[in-house]
Amino acid sequence: MSITISRATPNDAKELLDYFKTIGGETDNLSFGSEGLPFSVEQEENYLKGLESSNRSVLFLAKADGKIIGCSSLDCINSPRMAHRGSYAISVRKDYWGKGVGSLLTEKIINFAKNTAKINVISLEVRSDNQRAISLYEKFGFVKIGQFKDFFIVREQKIDFDLMNLYLE
Repeated sequence: MSITISRATPNDAKELLDYFKTIGGETDNLSFGSEGLPFSVEQEENYLKGLESSNRSVLFLAKADGKIIGCSSLDCINSPRMAHRGSYAISVRKDYWGKGVGSLLTEKIINFAKNTAKINVISLEVRSDNQRAISLYEKFGFVKIGQFKDFFIVREQKIDFDLMNLYLE
């Protein structure tokens, strides 16, 4: 299986929105379910257009056989007092869990953070019971800095999340 990682473009908008519906239905680890994200193709195209040349935020896509199998994003804060920080998110189709896609996407984000965005801290939130994801983050040096009780409520179940940072200095 050959996996390519590239920056998302406006041409990826429709497939990306479909991908979000698919992964939203595969897990309760995300901030959305099978409804996906509440954006039209045009809105998503405009969002991706804004990211194309940004050196502060990025969306990377992992593709196998031309199909999106994962994505990761880094959104950096532009406020002068917080410009050294960015927020990380990642998702991978369930069929591809445990196949190195998460590692490839995380490496790409860390490289972008260090060399392009030039930030010092990458932050993320992860379900406290999602040991697979936590292990991935720890492999790259993320450390738990706290816990957010009741971060999600899914089907009336309260779910805690760990807050993790990667310090790049």
